[in-house]
Amino acid sequence: MKTIYDLITMVIFAGLVVLFLQRSTQPEPRDHMYQYLPACVGCALANFVGNHSWDEAAHNWEYAAWAIIAAVIGYVFLVLKPFSPNP
Repeated sequence: MKTIYDLITMVIFAGLVVLFLQRSTQPEPRDHMYQYLPACVGCALANFVGNHSWDEAAHNWEYAAWAIIAAVIGYVFLVLKPFSPNP
């Protein structure tokens, strides 16, 4: 891991994995695997864009990476709802 984007996206992705594994052990899963796809793709995209900004020293790419990370976190809280009580 060379950049802060590597660390942040890895932490988000690890959190998604733990959330998926926790919810897959429930008798009736309340979400589907395809709901995790946008967040995982967003992590990969944010990491790619962030690393591109690190290599090229282009600040526009850096802002885009932070915006994608914020969108991924927003998606996780609005769609996957990690802190909602079990049904």
